[in-house]
Amino acid sequence: MSTTIPIIPMPAAPIKTALEGDGMGCHSGGEAMLAAAKSAGKSEVLAQYAQDYPKNDKAGPHDQPQSMCPAFGSLRVGLRMRRTATILSGSACCVYGLTFTSHFYGAKRSVGYVPFNSESLVTGKLFEDIREAVYKQADPANYDAIVIINLCVPTASGVPLQILPKEINGVRIIGIDVPGFGVPTHAEAKDVLAGAMLKYARSEVLAGPVQAPRAGRSEKPTITLLGEMFPADPVIIGMMLEPMGLAAGPVVPTREWRELYAALDCAAVAAIHPFYTASIREFDAAGRTVVGSAPVGHDGTEAWLQAIGNATNIAQDKIDAAKNKFLPAIRGALAKTPIKGRVTLSGYEGSELLVGRLLVESGADLRYVGSACPRTAWNEADVQWLESKGVQVQFRASLEQDLAAVHEFKPDVAIGTTPVVQAAKELSIPSLYFTNLISARPLMGPAGAGSLATVINAAIGNKTRFDQMKDFFGAVGTGHATGVWESANGVPQDHPHFKAEQRRQAEKAAKKRKAEETI
Repeated sequence: MSTTIPIIPMPAAPIKTALEGDGMGCHSGGEAMLAAAKSAGKSEVLAQYAQDYPKNDKAGPHDQPQSMCPAFGSLRVGLRMRRTATILSGSACCVYGLTFTSHFYGAKRSVGYVPFNSESLVTGKLFEDIREAVYKQADPANYDAIVIINLCVPTASGVPLQILPKEINGVRIIGIDVPGFGVPTHAEAKDVLAGAMLKYARSEVLAGPVQAPRAGRSEKPTITLLGEMFPADPVIIGMMLEPMGLAAGPVVPTREWRELYAALDCAAVAAIHPFYTASIREFDAAGRTVVGSAPVGHDGTEAWLQAIGNATNIAQDKIDAAKNKFLPAIRGALAKTPIKGRVTLSGYEGSELLVGRLLVESGADLRYVGSACPRTAWNEADVQWLESKGVQVQFRASLEQDLAAVHEFKPDVAIGTTPVVQAAKELSIPSLYFTNLISARPLMGPAGAGSLATVINAAIGNKTRFDQMKDFFGAVGTGHATGVWESANGVPQDHPHFKAEQRRQAEKAAKKRKAEETI
């Protein structure tokens, strides 16, 4: 049986998504996607992001902070919580990369995905598909909350997650936009979801009684710890708070919804990571005092204990008791395991300034600290302390700035992100990956005081090995001739004139596109 396919006439004005081109990818560029999102009704949320996570509006395409896809931060927060489902709405290639990365970092649960095409994006069918998926997943026997994350394309096209039901069958529904063109780093994207959850939880607290923490309420006043940290650090902080009659509260982002209530039910908040602006806004609304910096090294611990004591109206003799118990141990650990060598430091986790303080007090000749995160009121004390020690601090650091520091200061060891580490090793400079080798260690109190010296001194001691490898491999290709080549088959030759011509044509095409935009 034959079927006749009807011919539908083309409309006079082609239907477009909010994005130029096919609307299916991220190739439109940050500026185009930002403009599209604003025209699609996302101006308010993007304006809030610009205020919460500021960056230089005049920054060029290479003046951006280093980070993986920002949405990974929000995805990570959701995947680490009990009884929480996470659904992504975005281009398939982005979802593949995010799920791969999440499972690479140890996620042990599935990630939901609502696919789309140009038609479903234009007609609004994507939103209906998301709504249907949420209703199917909203089983209170399995979940306390469902998180839906709009990636770049759905955000730029105005998919309205904010009009989803706030609750279905007793399951909380949290819809957030986390576009790469609106949230600068994955570290700050953790705050996007943490802040949204705190806001929801605070509204529940205001409405009436809420569920108690799994281990029950603390008998002592608690200090909520803001920002992901090494698992031993909250325990160490709790030990340092004990002489003052305080206890360590939940770590935000939390591991369970009910912990959000306990986080809000605190005596004060310690902004260990200082860029959780949305979360701090909720703690401010709850009337909680927020204290910056962290108990790292001798000076940092002394100042932090004093600030916490002042914020919670603890008697000075109890604050002094905590100092007298822990400061000598910290001083002893720093003296016992000194770091001797010049160091440059860069990263995108948000704890770079804290690590920098610890390096300086350990004796390292620290010249540069680059952080992908912004300067805030809660890391101001760390900035001033580091600069008083002659350390250059760069916020929203780009890869180019981090590499320039390595070239300028010629460190004995470079601590940084993957491309910084790679570039430093090519220069025969021992280097350490910040995320896996530095931030994955205790930093607080006496345990943190001696945690970095072993790995850093070992790296510095490997300098001769790098020199030996460079001598052994000799003139193995670099740059345009990268690789191992047989001379008989020819070695790739550089063609600067060809490169110049290609650059000229690219610049000409860019000027043409710019001129067409103004017509």
